[in-house]
Formats: sequence, structure tokens, C-alpha cells
Amino acid sequence: MTQSPHEILHPSNWKPAQGYANGIAATGRQVYLGGMIGWNGQQEFETDDFAGQVAQTLRNIVEVLAVAGGRPEHLVRLTWYVTDKHEYLGALREVGRAYREIIGKHYPAMALVQVVALVEDRARVEIEATAVIP
Repeated sequence: MTQSPHEILHPSNWKPAQGYANGIAATGRQVYLGGMIGWNGQQEFETDDFAGQVAQTLRNIVEVLAVAGGRPEHLVRLTWYVTDKHEYLGALREVGRAYREIIGKHYPAMALVQVVALVEDRARVEIEATAVIP
């Protein structure tokens, strides 16, 4: 994995961000990905496990981004929608492992929101992504 081509925005007097960036400055081709969920390319869920769905969702993001010629280090923003924040927090170790395996040690600006439900009943997580390809 190469170093991020973007500038991480972090005030010098702030506590370090863990697993995300407070801000990213980027120049290039903007790519917006719709909400990806944890099913495969055939729109079939292979697991109901939260961390397993996160891993599949991240693989989906990487695969769609590749169509635009992008790579994980081009991601500048991820917005996570989860149906249960406690499930997310309880699976944080597995989620982090899957994230580093699929995305690498690149941490864009992120937000996580708990929602009442997602459109697909079996979906535990949905992630929107924005990338800027230099």
C-alpha cells in the first residue's frame, strides 16, 4: 500500500485521531460511491455476522472504486450507517482487522451513524464512500 496522496488535516494541538482522519484535502477526479452493503456482487448475503458484512462491504467499495481506476488510498470520506452501535463497538477488533486487511492503514475522514433500519432487512451496515483520484 502506498502513502496517501492526500493531505491529512489535523490541528497540532488536538489529540491524535484513532482509525480516522478529522479532515482530508485532495485534488483530482472525484468519485462518489452509493451506499454499499454486505452482500456479494450477486446481491446475496453470505453471512449475518456484523464483522463479516463489514468485510464484504469494504471489498465492494474497493471493487467499485477500481472501475474508476481508484485504490483504497484514494478514499477521502466514509460514512457508515449501522443498525446497532453496540454491535459495531462489540466487533471493533474484528472490524479493524478486516479494515486493515482490505483498505490498509489509510484512514480517511469518517462518520458513523446508528439508524433504525436499512433498506435490505439482513444488512447490518451500509457505507457511502468518496474518493479523489489524483
